[in-house]
Amino acid sequence: MGTSRRKLKNFPEDVRHEIGYALYLAQCGESYRSAKHMPGYNAVEILVDYDGDAFRGVYTTKFQNCVYVLHCFQKKSKKGIATPKPDLDLIRTRMKEAEEHYKASKKI
Repeated sequence: MGTSRRKLKNFPEDVRHEIGYALYLAQCGESYRSAKHMPGYNAVEILVDYDGDAFRGVYTTKFQNCVYVLHCFQKKSKKGIATPKPDLDLIRTRMKEAEEHYKASKKI
């Protein structure tokens, strides 16, 4: 959804591979070791620490036979492990867009 793919392509290669593998596992109905449920969002956050930086990929499997990547970002916040509010707002917006996309695809 949105710029997720473009942002993921700009991550370091090792990070891209790790997030890509986690998404593959999600498609197979499995969970990646560093994936954690995001309460209240019906989404899963993939956590990747690389070379002192924190990278995140967020996806949902809320819709039957679909994995929607909602957001990919490098976490800049130094205030603990919490996901920054602007990123949470974007995830919520993209979840609504994913739901609209899914409903529209079922009408075809």
